[in-house]
Amino acid sequence: MNENPEPVVLDVWCDLQCPDCHRAESDLNALRERFGAALEIRRRHFPLGNHQHALAAAQAAEEAFAQGHGEEYWTALLARTAELGRRGPALLLEVATEVGVDADEVDTALVDGRHLLVVDADQAEGQAIGVTGTPTYVIGGQRLDGGRSQEGLRERVAEIAQSLLGQRSDL
Repeated sequence: MNENPEPVVLDVWCDLQCPDCHRAESDLNALRERFGAALEIRRRHFPLGNHQHALAAAQAAEEAFAQGHGEEYWTALLARTAELGRRGPALLLEVATEVGVDADEVDTALVDGRHLLVVDADQAEGQAIGVTGTPTYVIGGQRLDGGRSQEGLRERVAEIAQSLLGQRSDL
């Protein structure tokens, strides 16, 4: 038996100014706790047009990932979605400093657009598979739209993950 099987991948398309994405964080944490390394959660960008600062937030998050603090940045920023709407780029830099990211480098990245291609690629892929709102999950080829309702999504994702992993005794 393979000691380190490939993890099941859960892609999560998110807008960092979306309150629903913030609420979904507790589901992602519960899934991480339940499945551990057997479930790889990949954060994907899908900035929505009605959120003025979502595109800049996605680029700032990519810079945070480049500096090794992406998860912390992502979570901290989602916890302040309402504030992002009011404060914009100033909040992006403040959160960077709070989580140990070089805020000057985030500011420069927002100006030079070095992470724009990554964000655009995520959004284009999301559009190609039918993502229209956030959060949207894709696991095992199935798209689950959390932008309409998050009711029961954690359980559905867990069910699909368990099915894909088989009935492994270590879960």
